[in-house]
Amino acid sequence: MSNAPAIVILGVFVADTAYRAERQPRMGETILGRRFTLGPGGKGSNQAVAAAQAGGRVTIVTRLGADPFGAMARATWAKAGVEAAATEHPDGYTGAAYIFLEDATGDNAIIVCPGAAGDLGPADVEARAALIGGAAVFMTQLEQPIPAARRALEIARAGGARTILNPAPAAPLDDALLALCDVVTPNETEAEALTGVCVETLEDAARAADALIARGAGAAVITLGARGAFYRGPEGDAHAPAFAVGPVVETTGAGDAFNGAYAVALGEGASPAQALRFGCAAASISVTRPGTAPAMPARAEIDALLRMSG
Repeated sequence: MSNAPAIVILGVFVADTAYRAERQPRMGETILGRRFTLGPGGKGSNQAVAAAQAGGRVTIVTRLGADPFGAMARATWAKAGVEAAATEHPDGYTGAAYIFLEDATGDNAIIVCPGAAGDLGPADVEARAALIGGAAVFMTQLEQPIPAARRALEIARAGGARTILNPAPAAPLDDALLALCDVVTPNETEAEALTGVCVETLEDAARAADALIARGAGAAVITLGARGAFYRGPEGDAHAPAFAVGPVVETTGAGDAFNGAYAVALGEGASPAQALRFGCAAASISVTRPGTAPAMPARAEIDALLRMSG
């Protein structure tokens, strides 16, 4: 849609190799799994697909290898309507991820190898400066090197884009980087790593948000899994619960579904409370489906859930 908000995402594509089993093997042990799937993943790519599905006009900035997983990335983005600002590097490889899924709960443990995207640097970002600075919303994560994320946030901020940092996987961040972020969106584990606050209640989430804002972030969203998400910022506080949609099948892409949809809502001018609710609706639908990018709901599905929920 030409009037859809322009969202630019810096991040990584990886091919998800997902293994479902009763439990993880111990070191040196071999066990039989219940199921294996291969599909598209990577936080940046997942968030780009989620945002495009949710109604955004999305471009992803990344690096790929010249290999079958790179072809999978381009096919995934084309299907979702994501524009690719991706350079191809035959001397590297497209990233891959090991995902263990606990059969009984759908909970996960993940190892990510970013491949060529692990070499993303400030020069890659500066080559896309007009694109990043011209966005309504710019979002990045921490699967690519932090210097690339920092430079992209600087360019986005200078161009007037709203800036979102999803600090995943958790890594030490300095206050100057947080000060470039209009919104920081950690989950409970990442919030604790960044602030030292163990997030078990909404009050804990508020204390973690305060700590992030004190360090320079404009606002903080703490995602809380089955309990939804909490926002604290200049407009005050908001909490959106998760929606009861159906049995949980897989939680792997829930945070990415939230972040992609949340970015679209912000780009459309939604209030913090509305954006939080929109993101939670997308995440709640995504966990009822297997996979990551393939689980991202369409805009019509999100809108329908919000209407039904009043």
